[in-house]
Amino acid sequence: MLEKKTWKEAHEWLRTAKVALIPVGSTEQHGPHLPLGTDFFAAKALAEAAAQATGAVCTPAVPVGLSEHHRQFWGTLWVEPDHFRGYMQGIARSLAYHGLRRIIYINGHGGNLAALQEVCRRLRQEGIYALVWQWWHAVAELAAELFPQAGSHAAEAETSLMLYLAEELVDKGALEEAALGAAPRWGLQRSGAEVGFDTLDFSKSGATGDPRRGTREAGERLYRAALERLVELVCWLEGLPEEELEPKGHKP
Repeated sequence: MLEKKTWKEAHEWLRTAKVALIPVGSTEQHGPHLPLGTDFFAAKALAEAAAQATGAVCTPAVPVGLSEHHRQFWGTLWVEPDHFRGYMQGIARSLAYHGLRRIIYINGHGGNLAALQEVCRRLRQEGIYALVWQWWHAVAELAAELFPQAGSHAAEAETSLMLYLAEELVDKGALEEAALGAAPRWGLQRSGAEVGFDTLDFSKSGATGDPRRGTREAGERLYRAALERLVELVCWLEGLPEEELEPKGHKP
C-alpha cells in the first residue's frame, strides 16, 4: 500500500505510524492445484488488511524468497540466502531512516523463517525492533480443529486459505493429482536425521496432506482468525515502551 502513495502522502503516514509491516513470501510450487504465488498472496492480503485496521504502514510484498528446495518443479524462483538477508535488512533500514523502528515481517513461506529471525537479531543491535509473524503459527489450534492430522505445504489449510482469497487461481481439477502424489507430512526422516533435502525427495506432486479436504469456508475462518491475531500483535508492538525494545545490557 505504501507503493500507492505519493511521497507527500507517505510523509504523513510515516510521521504518524508506529509500526511497519513487510509482507514476504515466495514464488514456488504449491502442488499442481495452487498458484506459484500462494505464499506472498497470503502474506500481502493479511498485511494490507492489518494495516487498514491499525494504521500501520504496509510495504510492497517481496515475492521471491528461499525456495531452492522446490527447484525441480517448474516456475519456482529463489535467491541466495545472503542476498535475501541483505535485502530484508535493507528494507528495514530504509524504514528506520524514515522514523519507523518497529517492524513485523509478515512471512508467508516457512523456508524464509530462519533467515528472517537472524535478520531480526542483527537489526535489534542497530536499534530496530523487528519480529517475524506467520499466519499458520497464529492459527495452529484452529487449523488442528478443522483438519486433524493434516499436512502443511499445499495441504488442507493452505488450500482452504487460497480458496477464500483467490478461488479463481485454484485448479480444482488438479486436487486429485495433488492428493494422490502428496506426502503425509513435510520432510523425510531417517534415524533422527532429516534426509529430505528437496521436496521431490518425499512428495511426487509437491503437496502434503490431503488438499481435497480444503474448503472456502475453512479458509475464511483461518483468514479471519489470523488477521485478528496479527492486529493484536501490531497493537501490542505499538504500545511497547521504548526501553523494552532495546537489547539488555551486559550482566554485572
